[in-house]
Amino acid sequence: MQKIFIIHGWTYTTDAWNALLRVLRSRGFEPILLSVPGLTTASTDVWTVEKYIAWLKKQIADEPQVTLVGHSNGGRIAMAFAATYPERVAHLFLINAAGVVHREFPLRAKRAVFKAITKVGKRMTSSPFVRKIFYRLISARDYERASPTMRETMRNLIAYDATALLPRITAPTLIIWSAKDTVTPLADAYLLHNGIPRSEVIVIPDGAHSPHATHPEKVGALIADSLTTAPRETREK
Repeated sequence: MQKIFIIHGWTYTTDAWNALLRVLRSRGFEPILLSVPGLTTASTDVWTVEKYIAWLKKQIADEPQVTLVGHSNGGRIAMAFAATYPERVAHLFLINAAGVVHREFPLRAKRAVFKAITKVGKRMTSSPFVRKIFYRLISARDYERASPTMRETMRNLIAYDATALLPRITAPTLIIWSAKDTVTPLADAYLLHNGIPRSEVIVIPDGAHSPHATHPEKVGALIADSLTTAPRETREK
């Protein structure tokens, strides 16, 4: 039975993955949903992408080659690993992956504000009520919920731009993306596709940021079919 290693995104529970895991098992695969340090497994460390690469290497130490699935932040880790150790990845699946650092002014301004709160946050957000409102204003609810070490981890991760690494990814790569994603925009899917040599994009028209949860049958079928059929042209589905 072929193993599929899955790296989830920035979440503290994996319940949203249960339906997709069932679909993949029904198609004859063995999905292995990894527990990410600091998120779904306890860790007091501050993490970087490089540390997550080393962590992933240990998780798959007994496998000469693997099939990797990465969603959101998990996609960032999967891309970085596939670029660092291309010989270890047989197939790569990116679901609404993070890893593109945007240079547009509104997003640069938001990152600047996000960075500022790490310097003056204790003074500006000493009141729990003020802190909650402030974080929501900058759409930083994950940051609000994170421990101090994971807040630093988040800052490390969002500053990591994976685009320069894309040409080093040699595995056949299926980029699954939701058209209505407001977290990682659809344009990112095509940017990744243009950078990864052996890649294709399939768009889920009515999906948001987590199609593995909202469209598990479709995502599961895309993964299973890709592993059992010849590569297809970039298309929408």
